[in-house]
Amino acid sequence: MATSQREERELLGHDAFALIAPSHQPAIAALPPEELRTLATRLRAEHAKLRDLIREGKRAKRGKGDARAAANAEAGKATRRKQVYAAALKRVNSRFEELTHERRREEHRAALKEALARRQAQRAQHPSAGFGASNGMQSKGNAKSSKRVHGARIGSVSAQNKRAQARRDG
Repeated sequence: MATSQREERELLGHDAFALIAPSHQPAIAALPPEELRTLATRLRAEHAKLRDLIREGKRAKRGKGDARAAANAEAGKATRRKQVYAAALKRVNSRFEELTHERRREEHRAALKEALARRQAQRAQHPSAGFGASNGMQSKGNAKSSKRVHGARIGSVSAQNKRAQARRDG
């Protein structure tokens, strides 16, 4: 459930609300990243303090801790205050992510412009077109060596076989 700034001021008091106030718009938009980082650190510390207070209260209710911790956790509405700090931390983290995203986008855009400039500065490559269409297909020479039989030898084997057969028959 969202909490209004008026409810936050009533719940936290003036001093603690002064820590939360810069996490609201438009103040958060004007903060530089270094101040956002310190604000997030302080909010985390307060959130952790309240988280520990609530844990101690729960332990005391179970009978494991100090009885004063249970009274402090109940009387101070620590859970609601912790939720206020968590919401403020969420706003700060969100703004920090926006700034980081913008910075990365600008870096990426600069890198792309640099790459485009390098590409445009290169000399154009024009490879040879190769065979033209008017030449048609080009025959390739046969890599295998062809065995040629001399004309006088053609048929000599079959004639030799015929003579050998005649000798056997006769």
